Amino acid sequence: MFDLEPLTEKCKHVLSEADHVCIGISPFNSYFSTRRIAALAGWAMARFGSCHFFVPDAAAVYTLQALGYPAERARHKAARQGAYVHNKVATALTSLGVARPEDLVWGARRLAECPRYQELHDHARRLFDTHDDFRDACLDASRWVLDRKLPNGREPTGEQLLLAVRYFLAELPMFTDSAAICLGSPGHSSLFVYHQRVRFLERFYRRELAWHPVEQQGFLVVTENPLVEQPV
Repeated sequence: MFDLEPLTEKCKHVLSEADHVCIGISPFNSYFSTRRIAALAGWAMARFGSCHFFVPDAAAVYTLQALGYPAERARHKAARQGAYVHNKVATALTSLGVARPEDLVWGARRLAECPRYQELHDHARRLFDTHDDFRDACLDASRWVLDRKLPNGREPTGEQLLLAVRYFLAELPMFTDSAAICLGSPGHSSLFVYHQRVRFLERFYRRELAWHPVEQQGFLVVTENPLVEQPV
């Protein structure tokens, strides 16, 4: 049902021994239907020892503001969409017999109480402020996001990028040490799962930047195989 593509050779090694995956579910992305989320969850639970879902709900406000939404409207829209995505994930997991689906989902509220996430998020923000190459790489990743949302031919401004990058910095801890955040203990081999490649992450997992993931962390690009017939 799914094609699996480790992002780097090191990620390929992590895949061979991983006992945990964290699946990223983006707000405002129609790719993540309830059916597809259920399919991803079913695959993950069958193949790995444990799985969690990451929903960058509150952080979506920064992307909305970068696109021109006033702050209050952006907060309202992000909160409403975040609740919608959480409900979709819960519905998908419930259909698979998961009794407490909320235990498998990480959003801003739970992450605010997670010391490891806060430690990594603080480090990402400090590095962004002090290291030019890392800063440029993060801004380039945010430019990639905005380029897909702005009208054709319109380039994001520096101000828009500085807003949008706060969303990306909120995601970075999950790319760095998802097992320690989701499982509460280090040492597990874990893969972050998403359906697209991002140049920043290729550099990140090849350890070309000033910051890199823990040894047991990998990234897996997972896409639905169009040759496999899907249920209606």
